[in-house]
Amino acid sequence: MAARLINAQAQVCRLSKHVVSDPMVRQFHASCYSASKVALSKFDSDVFLPYEKLSKRLDVVRSRLNRPLTLSEKVLYSHLDDPANQDIERGTSYLRLRPDRVAMQDATAQMALLQFISSGLKKVAVPSTVHCDHLIEAQIGGPKDLARAKDLNREVYDFLASTCAQKGLGFWKPGSGIIHQIILENYAFPGLLMIGTDSHTPNGGGLGGLCIGVGGADAVDVMADIPWELKCPKVIGVNLTGKISGWTSPKDVILKVADILTVKGGTGAIIEYHGKGVDSISCTGMATICNMGAEIGATTSLFPFNKRMADYLKSTGRGGIASEAQKYQEKILSPDSKCEYDELIEINLDTLEPHVNGPFTPDLGHPISKLGANSKKNGYPLDIRVGLIGSCTNSSYEDMGRCASIAKDAMSHGLKSKIPFNVTPGSEQIRATIERDGISEVFDKFGGTVLANACGPCIGQWDRKDVKKGDKNTIVTSYNRNFTGRNDANPATHCFVTSPELVTALSIAGRLDFNPLTDELTGSDGKKFKLKAPFGDELPAQGFDPGQDTYTAPPASGDNVKVAVDPKSARLQLLEPFDKWNGKDLTDLTVLIKVKGKCTTDHISAAGPWLKYRGHLDNISNNMFIGATNSENNEMNNIKNQRTGSWGGVPDVARDYKANNIKWVAVGDENYGEGSSREHAALEPRHLGGRAIIVKSFARIHETNLKKQGLLPLTFANPADYDKIQPTSKISLLNLNGLAPGKPVDCEIKNGDKVEKIKLNHTLNDLQIGWFKAGSALNRMKELAH
Repeated sequence: MAARLINAQAQVCRLSKHVVSDPMVRQFHASCYSASKVALSKFDSDVFLPYEKLSKRLDVVRSRLNRPLTLSEKVLYSHLDDPANQDIERGTSYLRLRPDRVAMQDATAQMALLQFISSGLKKVAVPSTVHCDHLIEAQIGGPKDLARAKDLNREVYDFLASTCAQKGLGFWKPGSGIIHQIILENYAFPGLLMIGTDSHTPNGGGLGGLCIGVGGADAVDVMADIPWELKCPKVIGVNLTGKISGWTSPKDVILKVADILTVKGGTGAIIEYHGKGVDSISCTGMATICNMGAEIGATTSLFPFNKRMADYLKSTGRGGIASEAQKYQEKILSPDSKCEYDELIEINLDTLEPHVNGPFTPDLGHPISKLGANSKKNGYPLDIRVGLIGSCTNSSYEDMGRCASIAKDAMSHGLKSKIPFNVTPGSEQIRATIERDGISEVFDKFGGTVLANACGPCIGQWDRKDVKKGDKNTIVTSYNRNFTGRNDANPATHCFVTSPELVTALSIAGRLDFNPLTDELTGSDGKKFKLKAPFGDELPAQGFDPGQDTYTAPPASGDNVKVAVDPKSARLQLLEPFDKWNGKDLTDLTVLIKVKGKCTTDHISAAGPWLKYRGHLDNISNNMFIGATNSENNEMNNIKNQRTGSWGGVPDVARDYKANNIKWVAVGDENYGEGSSREHAALEPRHLGGRAIIVKSFARIHETNLKKQGLLPLTFANPADYDKIQPTSKISLLNLNGLAPGKPVDCEIKNGDKVEKIKLNHTLNDLQIGWFKAGSALNRMKELAH
């Protein structure tokens, strides 16, 4: 009975002022946070920190498990919907969770909000925000690029703003900054459980929160007051010893971890950093490390609460949260002694060398001492064409200050950047503060261009003019991701990711074979010199300058707010429900494409110029699989139409199949769907007639997104069976009426007169099988509501 009471209280406590109208419920809502009157954020003034509630839930779990807990487990299990009865087995059970908030960026929010509108629900049930950061193209410079984006994207911005007002979400206007920086500055707190519709949501782990990237359909569940489901993650511990110093930066920690674990080594796991070395890293440095944890497939990453986090909270006007967190530091916000990790990595920060990772994949690590030799050996272009710092990964005040120290050192010897040097501030607050403190002026004199407070080139929003498509070239960035063509749509661009400090140093030299730790430069006076190790203030001595106010709170009632979508719009389209499963086996499915090698969500649904169609499912489906390599001819976007015998683009062939009622499957390799959280990579195949995706292995977020849209995500029980499927094969998925958790799917592969039988595995649970049968999770939600 007590456990049920705790659960009932939890359900009511999550409701914000824009959802709760009953005075008695409001009174109970307030009472369940009576021990803490510290607001969740300055924008959520009557929703309070949930530490007492989390503590009680954790007590229930502790009494059941009776063992030391990792920090990840404490935060995660204290958010269980039913702590008394939830099955808890790392790597096996599915957890039903109650996140504290939802965050969405503008490119993914369009589809998420269209789904929420389709659900028929009136208001969001948890504090939720939308952040306009993805649709601003880097072209000239910050102010002009922002003005251009506002004009080009007015229809989408108006849709997002009006939907937020109607449904009770906070709205951050274009120019406010990148979602993850805004979350860190305003919303993240130690012990938070947040989901966000962007793969780099784990950035909030720098403030001790479990912040997890998801697809839009997951966000709809949480906003609709439905428990959010997550397969219980394993926990990989990273023990940090020693101290960060000199040219080594926090970025080098995650670059090293990526080199160790590879792009799929963290799949299904939370990366938990601990050890004495943690205290040598700033709060924003910890956020950098957690942010890029997405590149190793990790569910999320986090650090234990410490003084560096408290200092950051105080500097951003949240001293009350820091004080409250300190009360729960041992019980909730730190790992228990003798807790056990599923895997343990040891990194000595005293001996950690600065790293540069790439090209084409973020897990190919090169210590700076070996970068030049490795580049020559592998034929990488040594001349660097552009240097880029900032992005959601590395745009803190500390990052900017350390880079400015390097730039000033070079300029004192008469040198500037040899190449175009682009700076992306992470937020309006960072932009205003570095402008006030003279850092922007340093970058200007250094030859840099300060871009808009937005994602920009990191996600392909870059109108690059200095090279032609197909020209082999090198760029270095402080970003987090460097897949083929990601930044500039040029597959011949060799992108290397590293710390902003090394980007700055390499931009001065203009070559990959320069090592600032050992190599000298020649000043304008002809004298040799070495760059000094970078330095910079962790936090601004004068405090942060908030800059322009770019936030719009939702009205007390959105009943009078109208949301309109023009049926003729090329940017927005209301959603039609996907068809239900007819109860029959899926027989003689055509193979649309058999993908060879790496297939990220960028390959399945490209970003860059396609971002403009993120709210229009039919239009954006014209980019489906255009970046994937066809195993039949090693070409992109050129497949054979098995119905006509002609060759064409993947979306064109899929549309022909759909028009002729031909159902199809796609076949892929390892870690299929790694990278961005974009659910369009699942929506598009479903929209164009796909029924199943069969691969060797999936990335976590994408596998969930496929399930949500009613597709069957299947893996080869024997990975060698990938070779048995040919472009001309017919695939049958049999005995689907018996589809059950843990039970393999029977598959027949027909190649002419030859029929081979294989087994396909899946991770569907009973709830997810219900999504498949209903046609999608959204369809199932509507069924249950009636």
